[in-house]
Amino acid sequence: MDPLALAIALAAYFYAAFVKGLTGLGFSTSCIAWLVLAFGLHEALPLLIIPSVASNLMVMVGAGHFRESARRFWPLYLGLLPGLLLGLWLLGHINPQTGAAILGAVLMGYSIFALARPDVVLAPRLERPLGPVTGFLTGLVNGMTGSQVMPVLPYLMALRLDPARFVQAINIAFTMSSLVMVLGLSRLGLMTWHAVTISAIGIVPVYFGVRLGTKTRRRLSPDQFRMAVLALLAVLGAILIALRLFQP
Repeated sequence: MDPLALAIALAAYFYAAFVKGLTGLGFSTSCIAWLVLAFGLHEALPLLIIPSVASNLMVMVGAGHFRESARRFWPLYLGLLPGLLLGLWLLGHINPQTGAAILGAVLMGYSIFALARPDVVLAPRLERPLGPVTGFLTGLVNGMTGSQVMPVLPYLMALRLDPARFVQAINIAFTMSSLVMVLGLSRLGLMTWHAVTISAIGIVPVYFGVRLGTKTRRRLSPDQFRMAVLALLAVLGAILIALRLFQP
């Protein structure tokens, strides 16, 4: 990787880690859009894994409630696995530009949902039966695009969890997805030693980005920053879709 490309990757890691530290989520979704625009979908996915896991673990350590979340949401996490396998299979069979356009649609859907903040409450009786379905669909989208937030984000938000339990529950899903993605991308021949090296270097900006985001969260209200991040993600999603629609 030439110095400019490496600088783009490291800047994307730092930016996404800052978002992660500030909001508790969004590393993969914030990072993958920049990496796909710079390198393409197949090249970007393996660059994402190690920094994503590192940022997840840093946030999970501070959130607590790990055992409680694992016991409560195991059907959700179990449903992730077949969805990821199917999504990775589709990744190996669809055009990369089509996959990038699907990612663009996911980014726009996520941004619109998060900006709208719909006041949806999920009845307790529906939590358990919808868990595996949500996990499967989240894994499917993740396997094809690298984005880990839909539809697990609205599912967990609708359960009205307190912030610490919400952050822990969703980051367990993120971490599981990332670890399975390592195996899947290796089988597809995309997880090369070159990608692993760049990803490992990315731990450094991730560490400082998460710490800075966490400190900022304690001092400032993240609402305006959150709005700007979501608006930017929507624009990036539109660009990815446009590139597919208007490619020669």
